[in-house]
Amino acid sequence: MCHIPVFCWISLTVLQPLLAQESNNKTPTTITEMYTNFLISQQQQMKEKYCDDPEPKANAISFDEIILKLGKLAFQQLEEGKQIFYKEDLEKCGLDVSEGSVYSGLCTQIFQEEKAVSARNIYSFVHLSIQEFLAALYVFLISKDKKANPFLQSWTEKLEWKLSKKPLFQLHKAAVNKALQSKNGHLDLFLRFLLGLSLESYQSDLKELLPGLELKTENLKRTADFIKKKIQKEKSVERTINLFYCLSELKDDFVEEIQKNLRTGKLSEQNLSSAQWSGLVFVLLMSEETQETFELQKFRRSDEAVRRLLPVIRNTRRALLHSCNLTAQSCESLSSALQSSNSVLRELDLSNNDLQDSGVKLLSDGLKSPNCHLEILRLSGCMVTEEGCHYVSSALSLNPSHLRELDLSYNHPGDSGVKLLSEKLDDPTCTLDKLKLSFSMRSSWYSVVGMLNSLKSLHRLPC
Repeated sequence: MCHIPVFCWISLTVLQPLLAQESNNKTPTTITEMYTNFLISQQQQMKEKYCDDPEPKANAISFDEIILKLGKLAFQQLEEGKQIFYKEDLEKCGLDVSEGSVYSGLCTQIFQEEKAVSARNIYSFVHLSIQEFLAALYVFLISKDKKANPFLQSWTEKLEWKLSKKPLFQLHKAAVNKALQSKNGHLDLFLRFLLGLSLESYQSDLKELLPGLELKTENLKRTADFIKKKIQKEKSVERTINLFYCLSELKDDFVEEIQKNLRTGKLSEQNLSSAQWSGLVFVLLMSEETQETFELQKFRRSDEAVRRLLPVIRNTRRALLHSCNLTAQSCESLSSALQSSNSVLRELDLSNNDLQDSGVKLLSDGLKSPNCHLEILRLSGCMVTEEGCHYVSSALSLNPSHLRELDLSYNHPGDSGVKLLSEKLDDPTCTLDKLKLSFSMRSSWYSVVGMLNSLKSLHRLPC
């Protein structure tokens, strides 16, 4: 989330005063803690702004009332998948638009008003994550104060909820199911916030915002166990990873278990279940070391491992997949990673795998994408022929701005393959400046010498 400017601003707002202290034990470790602390900072700004007001209004709205009303608005619009709304939407939640500037620094910073093409005003939260947090806070509060569960539809469900001895678990269960039913995952972060707010430690912080909040210790093990069962059944990698994030918000110890198995090497020796693969992806995504360099040999040398760990490969700068028994099947997955708009991959080493021309064709489809920013590609010893060189050359013609180094040594490029790729070194629009090729016995010395003489900068072709 640090790629999001608004989140960086929230992080600065929360962490700056904490880091200025010599010692503190309240540094946020989860996203729920971060946003809770942000809300507290906004409350403090409101107090500082209006405490010296010489003429305070008799009917001035309090901060906790603001939170509930904005939360209601946030949740109703989130359920409908809306991020922009109108004056009547605010009024339904008891928000007076004309008094918006008086409410607090909260509104002026996380709530914005814009002019649409027409003269009608439209409103939105500065960022969707803020809307999701306020929505989760609203649902959590009404479940405690009004004993309400907004995810229940039928009267039998509502009756069962009223009579339940575990109402919080029933709320979590309904919210998890609702989030998993979403086609675009629009409730994923909302769910993480809702679960995080259920921890007693977070409720202590919330009591600063909402003095009337009653703290209640509840066992969240049933919720964690329910999520783990969902992980076992869920087929979508993205949804499964979000469920792991949910367990992290609940401060479940699953991460420690996976890390322990990683250190002992057990995960590389056994056949992993779908849930274990997803857990491994989650842990690796959280690793700063993996974000810089990912080595497949440490885990499993197979096409399946590439497919399962694709989110990690997409999120690393250097993916070292050499000598891992990979085939063209992996290239299809890697091609999608190269075409991803949020991929940070800059170096890809696929040397000594049986990719052949069919695999290079798939990789070239990824190289053509304007989203691809790959700078180094190593395909040494991958059974590539003239045909594969043609695919790569075509990709470089369509997207010449990023690849700087290409290694095709120990292949069979042929005369035409050598000529096509070598021409890219002299192309002023192409950034390629380092090309490794090995010539097969079938290449005529005449064509090789002629090609070398045509190059303006011989040092650009290390042989």
